[in-house]
Amino acid sequence: MTSMKAPLYNWKGDRVGELELSEITFGVRWNSILVHQALAAQVANRRKPLAHAKNRSEVSGGGKKPWRQKGTGRARHGSIRSPIWKGGGVTHGPRKDRIFAVKLNRKMLQGAIRSILSRKLKDGEVRVLDSLSISAPKTKELFRALHGFLQAPRRTEKLSTLLIPSSANKTVFRASANIPSVKALNAASLNVEDLLKYRHILFDQDAIAELKV
Repeated sequence: MTSMKAPLYNWKGDRVGELELSEITFGVRWNSILVHQALAAQVANRRKPLAHAKNRSEVSGGGKKPWRQKGTGRARHGSIRSPIWKGGGVTHGPRKDRIFAVKLNRKMLQGAIRSILSRKLKDGEVRVLDSLSISAPKTKELFRALHGFLQAPRRTEKLSTLLIPSSANKTVFRASANIPSVKALNAASLNVEDLLKYRHILFDQDAIAELKV
């Protein structure tokens, strides 16, 4: 397995060493078509239909034939549940049992995630820290650390950061919950939407080994 070198930083933004990254994950070519397919599939799989129109088997009434078949001079009808009757069932209406899910095989999803990580690493938007740990699981501590590292203005909407701590680090998850533009995510839960949504991606050194792509 071939590898590539990447700088290793601390919370102060100082370069403290180098880290070997797999070229299979961080060194692939950008594939916009694959990334678009993976994003569309993720959005579609989250979609849940809400609108629902009753068909003729679900509306009430209609147990009896409205009138006899012949001899009345009127058109023949078998049930008031018919869609041509007022209050009858709806034909081709929206259904809550409609399935919007899109199947995407595992290799395609992995390829899309690798493509995004590689592109963002090349653009300097993926950085690895020796540790994402903070002294206490407090929002203020993480907020200060991020502003210092990213050298961002004092506005939360400018942070736009996805944090990938190690599985043993629980403080970052608690501290990031109240910062609107910051999200903490397990390395095993990386997804296309979050990788594209946030500008900066900060990995804990130990989280690199937990990647499943």
